[in-house]
Amino acid sequence: MRQDLTLVLGGTGKTGRRVAERLWARGVPTRLGSRAAGPPFDWDDRATWAPALAGVGRAYVSYYPDLAVPGARDAVGALAEQAVAAGVGRLVLLSGRGEEEAKRAERALAGAGAEWTVVRASWFAQNFDEGYLLEPIIDGGVALPVGDVPEPFIDADDIADVAVAALTEDGHAGEVYEVTGPRALTFAEAIDEIGRASGRRLRFEQVPMEAYGIAMAEAGVPAEIIGLMRYLFTEVLDGRNVATADGVRRALGREPRDFRDFARRAAATGVWSAPVGARRGATERWRPPWGWPSGAGWSAASSSPSPAS
Repeated sequence: MRQDLTLVLGGTGKTGRRVAERLWARGVPTRLGSRAAGPPFDWDDRATWAPALAGVGRAYVSYYPDLAVPGARDAVGALAEQAVAAGVGRLVLLSGRGEEEAKRAERALAGAGAEWTVVRASWFAQNFDEGYLLEPIIDGGVALPVGDVPEPFIDADDIADVAVAALTEDGHAGEVYEVTGPRALTFAEAIDEIGRASGRRLRFEQVPMEAYGIAMAEAGVPAEIIGLMRYLFTEVLDGRNVATADGVRRALGREPRDFRDFARRAAATGVWSAPVGARRGATERWRPPWGWPSGAGWSAASSSPSPAS
């Protein structure tokens, strides 16, 4: 029996939502894979996997909260094997750049027997306007445990375009597309770009990792997410990912979107508007972002600063 459905795991996240929107726009029958979908999908409840995979021919796989966490490789491998047994013929995996743990998950998915493509992404530009960095930017500044290490931030729209091409077109099987923006910026430079685009005076401060971890714990952030953030900031952001990559060009035949263009588009929506008091001329209040939400507010890739959704 022919299976036409495309399953988009993480369908409400930064990349999954964009992938689903593009598939719907093309008229591709698409099922969202999330806890709130019908049928629901939950990485932590394997009883939800079979109903979500029923009738599916292709799947976009993004793992929550990140492929670097313990158990991610086993979960992705098990899901891929179950998907192939259910008749899924093509799998596209969202992976993280510079993470050895993510590469293990890539190999597990590739070994399941379906056509596969890996989209190995750098740090999401959308973490600045759709993620945990939004609130501190609105408040006037960002404090992070990272210094002058540049990162070639990738626009989530580029990730979605590559993923949709791999899901719907021939010629992408067996490819690992390492996707980045066209240039690398430090986090301070990225905040400066956002400030210029939004007409805001924003500040960036580097803080010690220990103080950062303590503040997150006091804000109620789960221990496993604190551990993930420690790993990302102290190991992955050690300079290994400074170089740009050609994945967007190889997959789509065009250059990736620049961070400056992302900042201008986001600023035009008003997402970074100053608090009311500041708009009336009061001095902008700046504080480290210790009031971040816990639970579902932390995600990569969702993620999260790492690509995970």
